[in-house]
Amino acid sequence: MNAPEPVLPMAVPAEGLPARVRIHEVGARDGLQNEKATVPTAVKAEFVRRLAGTGLTTIEATSFVHPAWVPQLADAEELYPAVSDLPVELPVLVPNERGLDRALALGARRVAVFASATESFAKANLNRTVDEALAMFEPVVRRAKAQDVHVRGYLSMCFGDPWEGAVPIPQVVKVCRALLDMGCDELSLGDTVGVATPGHVTALLTALTGAGVPVSALGVHFHDTYGQALANTLAALQQGVSTVDASAGGLGGCPYAKSATGNLATEDLVWMLRGLGIDTGIDLGRLVATSVWMAAHLGRPSPSRTVRALSHQEQ
Repeated sequence: MNAPEPVLPMAVPAEGLPARVRIHEVGARDGLQNEKATVPTAVKAEFVRRLAGTGLTTIEATSFVHPAWVPQLADAEELYPAVSDLPVELPVLVPNERGLDRALALGARRVAVFASATESFAKANLNRTVDEALAMFEPVVRRAKAQDVHVRGYLSMCFGDPWEGAVPIPQVVKVCRALLDMGCDELSLGDTVGVATPGHVTALLTALTGAGVPVSALGVHFHDTYGQALANTLAALQQGVSTVDASAGGLGGCPYAKSATGNLATEDLVWMLRGLGIDTGIDLGRLVATSVWMAAHLGRPSPSRTVRALSHQEQ
């Protein structure tokens, strides 16, 4: 049973914010890739279908990586055809040309590459230097764009790195410019270990726009390790960002950065945006019910405060 739409929060708009935010839902990929238990393909497919039923328009479905890297997503060839009929965008992660070939063979029209702003994480995640990783992505992006496929560039460790500490803003800007110059349509700025604070977010976005990166090409991807994800999101909105990554129920982390805890919960984000009078097109009641359903399959409660609050009201 779907939870009813909550009456609260009261919408009190603030000046200078986008009228609408597109939520890039990552729960089915970034959320489930870090699970220890194997989630059956049929459950993953049903999760994506339920997410599509909430009004989400962009749902990252899976990743075409080698199974040895992320065993939880080894079923990409089975999962993608099971959801490809949905009337939503279904981006997939492709780490290299082989991954792109697999995705294109199944008809994927939106792909993403995964770069790093730091050498340490590039080595841990891709076993390459930053420049070597960019060189690997260049033919992937070129070939995808030649077939009119939309390409997103993820950039990890934009705000801090567990091995290197603080990451200089010009270093992040340099890699962002390289990804855009390569042909990426969109960038997602990742706070992989959740150490960003609002002033840092503002400074980075200011530097990026100063370097000619259009704010319309930027999305943000915050982790809530230190409870800063919503504050950081608001800072990004104040700079004109209108694409925000989030994970239903707060699922996820990063298998290559052990200090990375859960993603920003989609429900918590929707609650804040509703209170600001910002349109998302999402049925929050259905979204909460979907996360409660998935939490039951995973055998633990959702870490999302909004899911807990609204589902408790129903009990």
